[in-house]
Amino acid sequence: MSDLSRPDDSGDDAPQNPFAGTPFEAIFAQFGSAGAMPGAMGGQLPDLTALMAQMQRMFTPHEGTINGDLALDIARHTSAAAGADPSPTAAQQAAVADAVQLAEMWLDHATDLPRGATTSAAWSRAEWITHTAGAWRVLAEPVAEHVVEAMGSAMSDEIRSFAGPLVGMLSQTGSAMFSQQLGRGLGELSGEVVSSTDIGLPLGPDGVAAVLPGGIAAFGDGWEQSATDLLLYVVLRECAHHRLFAAAPWLKPALVAAVEEYGRGTRIDLSSMREKAADFDPSRPQEILEAVQNGLFDPEPTADQRQALARLEHLLALVEGWVDEVVAQATVDRMPAAVALAESMRRRRATGGPAEQTFASLVGLRLRPRRSRDALGLWAAVRDRHDAATRDRFWQHPDVIPTPADLDDPLGFAERAGTPDADGDDFDDALRRLLDEG
Repeated sequence: MSDLSRPDDSGDDAPQNPFAGTPFEAIFAQFGSAGAMPGAMGGQLPDLTALMAQMQRMFTPHEGTINGDLALDIARHTSAAAGADPSPTAAQQAAVADAVQLAEMWLDHATDLPRGATTSAAWSRAEWITHTAGAWRVLAEPVAEHVVEAMGSAMSDEIRSFAGPLVGMLSQTGSAMFSQQLGRGLGELSGEVVSSTDIGLPLGPDGVAAVLPGGIAAFGDGWEQSATDLLLYVVLRECAHHRLFAAAPWLKPALVAAVEEYGRGTRIDLSSMREKAADFDPSRPQEILEAVQNGLFDPEPTADQRQALARLEHLLALVEGWVDEVVAQATVDRMPAAVALAESMRRRRATGGPAEQTFASLVGLRLRPRRSRDALGLWAAVRDRHDAATRDRFWQHPDVIPTPADLDDPLGFAERAGTPDADGDDFDDALRRLLDEG
């Protein structure tokens, strides 16, 4: 016990934090001020009763690798710590409902895809967490499962000999840390998102066009755009996403499958691990814990994982490019502010917005659909060369969507769209065969 209150070498009388830089630092951090790290409250130890209760919850048996209840609880506490989170007022709910009605009418002029949203909702941060946590767990579970499995299976007898008691808790600790990471990530993300489809995936309930008035206000803070234009633009994008995912039911499973394939390809490089562990002193488990936190088990992406990431990035770029194109057509001559709002949204996406940060922390993917602007150009070229119906029918089957090579030659793709193929069959006949075979 005396080690926990030992002053550090700097001469400061504040006790040293022995858990700094280890996985247990994040565990203690969950208790807030009542469970502050040693030295944060005049040298007080964490509340051991709260600590034991938290540890018990962390290791409570649960289905799957991710402890969904723990993740949801941490997400709520993280979001609450960020500040006030009032429930949307009746006036805000009504404003969102009106914006959805107007947005759908405008979108009817820009695409033949039917309306995908059947109702509207204004959410607080806490409501966004509640309604999307299940979808995030689906995305994070494959990666968590395979990383924890790879960590265990990759450990040779040599590594087990110096890892000591850490080996027995590896799976449980990995599961608990993934659950905590998911919860913290969702809690932090709840303060940035503006809608249920902000990352390009429909994370909320089917058919619910949901936006966060607080997030929209933060997104437009400091701009000259009116609150009405900000709300309507976000709602237009939300409704466009719902139309696309409702009209292309294969799309969401394809995105989730790419994430799952990324997780399935996780491998641990034993030679790299041995190099990192070469200087360990087995008698000092603190060094082992620090090494785990600093990347001892961090896997290098495999060739299969890079391919899965490329497919995921390509699909999301096509989705975002299509939404940009359709919303641009819906707002032309109707909403002068839409041009500036569209560019701001693209900059937000390109510089690493919520999608990239959250995929990086929760799923292990550093995602940035860099080619969404190229996809926008491709969809616009098809519409200019033919019509909106030709543009939209490429979503009817995964085998006919544009390829990465098509993004390199959008004008050439537009020329080929709707023309007979090498066998003399036109697009509709070829698509009909694909659907019949499927």
